[in-house]
Amino acid sequence: MYTFIIGLIALLLGYLIYGRFVERVFGVDDKRSTPAYRLKDDVDYIPMPAWRVYLIQFLNIAGIGPIFGAILGIMFGPAAYLWIVFGCIFMGAVHDYMSGMLSVRKEGASIPEIVGDELGPAARILMRVLSLFVLILVGTFFVSSPAGLLANMTEGSLDYSKAQWIVIWTVIIFLYYIAATLLPIDKLIGRIYPLFGIALLIMAIGVGVGILTTSGWMPEITDAPFITHHPQGLPVFPFLCITIACGAISGFHATQSPMMSRCLKDERMGRGVFYGAMITEGVVAMIWAAAAIKYASSYDNLQALITDGDKTNPSLIVNMICKTWMGRIGALLAILGVVAAPVTSGDTAFRSARLIIADFMHISQDTIVRRLILVLPLFGIAVGLMFIDFLVLWRYFAWLNQTLAMCVLWAASIWLFRKQRFYWITLLPAIFMTIVCTSYILMAKEGFELGAKVSIICGIALATVLACTFCGYAWQQRKLMKRTKS
Repeated sequence: MYTFIIGLIALLLGYLIYGRFVERVFGVDDKRSTPAYRLKDDVDYIPMPAWRVYLIQFLNIAGIGPIFGAILGIMFGPAAYLWIVFGCIFMGAVHDYMSGMLSVRKEGASIPEIVGDELGPAARILMRVLSLFVLILVGTFFVSSPAGLLANMTEGSLDYSKAQWIVIWTVIIFLYYIAATLLPIDKLIGRIYPLFGIALLIMAIGVGVGILTTSGWMPEITDAPFITHHPQGLPVFPFLCITIACGAISGFHATQSPMMSRCLKDERMGRGVFYGAMITEGVVAMIWAAAAIKYASSYDNLQALITDGDKTNPSLIVNMICKTWMGRIGALLAILGVVAAPVTSGDTAFRSARLIIADFMHISQDTIVRRLILVLPLFGIAVGLMFIDFLVLWRYFAWLNQTLAMCVLWAASIWLFRKQRFYWITLLPAIFMTIVCTSYILMAKEGFELGAKVSIICGIALATVLACTFCGYAWQQRKLMKRTKS
């Protein structure tokens, strides 16, 4: 229990202390006008209150990620607590803050354009492809997954079979996605997201109270933290860092932050919106990691509770915990968590994809016809993916997601260096995530299935090469600056 409580306190202190430090390093300017005012179009660029932007950002980046990822991540043991706390404070929240605030400084630019400005044309093209691929995968998965869950709940109603209900719910969700992608952000997303965000927070608070008031076993950080308890025997590093993404650091967040950068009234809001929303997500992840293992009281029991036939389904234990600890309200919140939360991540995935395409094609989004031109191909691709085994592609999502975060951190490091700021706040996380992403793809089944030692050594080698390249760039730039001054 003490590990859980200390972890929550550490996350709060991280926001209050390190978050303020990161804000100072970036150099916010209260007097600088934000894109929400300079480029106001009443569609994507709209000034909104801080509390509303924060709740939208929180729901954008949260969804089911910090719930399911944390439940699966605690199977590795108490190291999950360490990863959530330190990953969130020093990597994830910094990543989200920098991606959001760089977008503010670059007129609300999407993440591929931000990275391209710092790392060059090749990186710009790569990030466009990578970002769109990740967003379309997220959008597609968050149509099929909620549709399947809703079909299970409504099977037999109105004499419709489960297959028929899947089609019905898929159409309904797609229609909602189209509306959320096309309408001005304050008309639909800006009105319902705060309500869902508050509900998700209430669910987390209720589960947190359950942790403190119910009996059960929880691992502490002193219980051999780096010994894996995963049923497949997967090592803690790097698999834990890929399994728990949204609760620690996630590249998907970088695609969402620019959407909110277009709604900030002033730069000072950035710490609460970007850094604060990520810290909140870390709190949610800590709560669900602790709740899952305490409810199950052992790793073996937890594995049994999340097993559905031959598949792993964390939503099973989400329902059990909410119903047992919070009764009818908990049951309702559980439905919200496993259905509404993914839907509200899927719609912003498509909206972000629209903005990315609009940015690099320089297409104004001032009319609904122009927005529709970009949206229809995206939904066409999503529908096509639903008729093939796109889950094969989904297996690579976790790695692609963290690779996206890695690229953003390297770009932010270059920007901070050029501005003569303390670039170590992003450089060290960039190096670490390079090791994580490289070693994972070399070790994983969907990768090259190499041994752990060889994979980690290769990851360290690549991170060293990139770090040396960064240092070489820095050295050349310093020489150039000295010549210019002389």
